[in-house]
Amino acid sequence: MGSKDAEVMKEGIIMKKLMTLALAAAMMLGATTGANAIDFKAKGQWIMSFDYGMHGTFGQGKAANNSGFKNEDQFEARQRVRLQLDAVASEALSGTVFFEIGDQVWGQDKTGGALGADNNSVVELKRAYIDWMVPQTDLKVRMGIQGLALPAFTTNASQILDDDVAAITLNYQFNENVALTAFWARPYNDNYGYVGQNDKPNNNYMDNMDMFAVLLPLTFDGVKVTPWVMYAALGPGMFDHEGHGNWGSYGSAWTRASRGLTSGFVGGDKLDSYGNAFWAGVTGEVTYWDPFRIAWDVNYGSVSYEDEKMNREGWLASLLLEYKLDWGTPGLYGWYGSGDDNNPKNGSERMPVVSANGNNDFSNFAFNGNPYIARECALGSTMVGTWGIGARLKDVSFLEDLKHTLRVNFMGGTNAPKMAKYVGYNDLTAGKRGMNAEYLHMGADAFDPIYLTTEDYALEVGLTNTYKMYDNFTVMLDAAYIAMWLDDSRSTWGKNAMYGFSGNKGGTYDAWNVNLSFVYSF
Repeated sequence: MGSKDAEVMKEGIIMKKLMTLALAAAMMLGATTGANAIDFKAKGQWIMSFDYGMHGTFGQGKAANNSGFKNEDQFEARQRVRLQLDAVASEALSGTVFFEIGDQVWGQDKTGGALGADNNSVVELKRAYIDWMVPQTDLKVRMGIQGLALPAFTTNASQILDDDVAAITLNYQFNENVALTAFWARPYNDNYGYVGQNDKPNNNYMDNMDMFAVLLPLTFDGVKVTPWVMYAALGPGMFDHEGHGNWGSYGSAWTRASRGLTSGFVGGDKLDSYGNAFWAGVTGEVTYWDPFRIAWDVNYGSVSYEDEKMNREGWLASLLLEYKLDWGTPGLYGWYGSGDDNNPKNGSERMPVVSANGNNDFSNFAFNGNPYIARECALGSTMVGTWGIGARLKDVSFLEDLKHTLRVNFMGGTNAPKMAKYVGYNDLTAGKRGMNAEYLHMGADAFDPIYLTTEDYALEVGLTNTYKMYDNFTVMLDAAYIAMWLDDSRSTWGKNAMYGFSGNKGGTYDAWNVNLSFVYSF
């Protein structure tokens, strides 16, 4: 055998070995992949929404003319896309990522709706978390940015906390009757920082908010009751409380927190320690006499600071009675929330709120109730500081796949009329919102909902029509009208214009909106 033949034979042996190793590696990789197979599940939703309405001067931050809404046109078209991907390894381990694209206003460049549609600033990470179970136990753990809500059986949306937030949630089911849920959440951190001695800023220092809660869901035959408690520590660095520029100038952390977690008033005390917030509630429903249903929510909250004028403490209770028939569900409901007394120096008597971003079943327009992206919150995102009674016919259906819900709400404020002179927009300059105790006017960020006194009233009528065209395609036509009467006497709004009403002093205001939404879900 020549040297050339020997070399060829050697190369052949080497190639066989390489092929054998490659085949073995492929078999091992296949076995590994099979043993750790991940099941990917996708969910999504496309929403196309069209609004037409007139309510420009109706409330805080609205347009200066009587045509649009939040400086929008009478007619607006927008869309939103949500995509959720679940990576499921087993019943004990999975991960979820949830993206939201939009709201894209048709024709608007900054949201990606203008010609070319190549603006990428509207893509958001809505949720991202992992679910896992502690081995050999039934303890479930969720870690990451997730949807978190306190229980609500009447409105179906908590008026204290219902939003996406970074958190760790623990859930344990003791038996069919008793469960336990606990969580730690961090809504705010590293957004500004505490200004300490010599007015020197300490970036991202003591500007965190941490919440801790325990819920005890109890389920029995025809009865569900969930008592719960929650505590929160609020760092002084969350608030631009040292007189450095305009309140709210450091972004949404202050703006959102101030609307629900402070009174809206300030004094001369300097913040240099953590504030303390506490909430407790008992919510539940009785379906024992089905088809008759009774539901209730009773919530209390308080938050205290070194500056006592920023303190806030109050309660909110609601009751729902409904009877399910073959053709629909008629119901009666009401709510009452404590309101401010006539002394701003002792803080606010309205219940503190973290973020109420759920869909309020009592109203699609006055409050945050529309399930899609229609115009809403004409009176505010919550019902604190108000009272109301309502009647509705829910899910009335005479034709297959077509449902109607009619709502009529009459509501008013629970705040003292004397407070009108403190929440008037006059003299609310940056300098007069600062440390001088003489100026106790309420800042604009505190108007959520619109500030109504015991002399102010509103009436809302709404009709929601939902047609299930296909299994995954829904068309909704929603129409609503609100009339509001503000007391124009000198003791209330007669000489104190409410912020956001373009200088109007009392009188009658109205707002209406018609929304048409097309929703494809899979």
